[in-house]
Amino acid sequence: MTNSQSNVLTTMKQFMAYGLINKKDKKQLEPVFDRYAATVPLSLAQAIKEDVDGGPLARQYVPSGMEVISNPAERDDPIGDKTHSPVKGIVHRYPDRVLLMPSAICAVYCRFCFRREQVGPSVGLLTTLELEAALNYIRTNTDIWEVIITGGDPFVLSPKRINGILEALDTIKHVAVVRFHTRVPVAKPELITPELLEVLKSSSKSIFVAIHCNHATELTNNAAIACALLADEGIPLLGQSVLLKEVNDDPEILSDLFRTMVKHRIKPYYLHHPDLAPGTAHFRVTIERGRELMKMLRGRLSGLCQPTYILDIPGGHGKVPISEDYLKRHTEAGDNYTYRITDINGASHTYPLQ
Repeated sequence: MTNSQSNVLTTMKQFMAYGLINKKDKKQLEPVFDRYAATVPLSLAQAIKEDVDGGPLARQYVPSGMEVISNPAERDDPIGDKTHSPVKGIVHRYPDRVLLMPSAICAVYCRFCFRREQVGPSVGLLTTLELEAALNYIRTNTDIWEVIITGGDPFVLSPKRINGILEALDTIKHVAVVRFHTRVPVAKPELITPELLEVLKSSSKSIFVAIHCNHATELTNNAAIACALLADEGIPLLGQSVLLKEVNDDPEILSDLFRTMVKHRIKPYYLHHPDLAPGTAHFRVTIERGRELMKMLRGRLSGLCQPTYILDIPGGHGKVPISEDYLKRHTEAGDNYTYRITDINGASHTYPLQ
């Protein structure tokens, strides 16, 4: 039923045998499995089975026939990675930081992933020469202050391989911060091992870990333990989430998610508006709805629980905040005040020019 080497579900036959997919949907799902990677660890598969039918876990991780329905606005490279990739494994979109992508493999493949056309076991790892070329690019660009290791999921790599990358970055003086982006603590928490922790804390750089989580039910007891292991080593944890239709597009669900994150020492960092990846229209809410939700959260949640709602501009033009604008220019004739401000209860106030 499962892949005996890695204890995961990867094929449609395995998903059906485990009860995550109905046999009547086989024909509809064949092109989805042919085109996109699908992997669910057994521990997560069990949680999905316990989830209500079509619930937030199943919707995020179980392939759907809707993934072959494309929207004209969607694109294979929605945020322009390829446009900003000077060498394989590097995306350099902002002056002071780069993405380093040593692997295209993930512990679990999210059905809404913006890199769904570029990730999967068939893509694999950077070769030794490709990784060295990527590191050389970082060495020769002295404006690079931060390296964000992503992919794929860097924490699926062995501690030895991660150590090799960190040792190389340790020798680059202009790099001060290394940030890992990962789903592993919630998808496959057993990979947060003592060996990995030892590698992370041995680096001379400031290490941050951004954990992708979209619903509070993903923060299981085992996930909480994995996050605690990282936090107990003094590694700051950030929360990355995506606003997803019928997963978390509700103020109570988002409140629960962000409070649960903070409870586990994860600072909510970004709430992403879904990217225009092929076959993901069924996940997208409107920007107006996203702004409305963020406005609701502003009045009810601690500042610790407030992420920045952002849009990654299609084509590789970077991220911009898109939350409600509380302060606007006021141009009424004869008015001595320049700004009008809306408070969290909807009341309007003025603020003087300074």
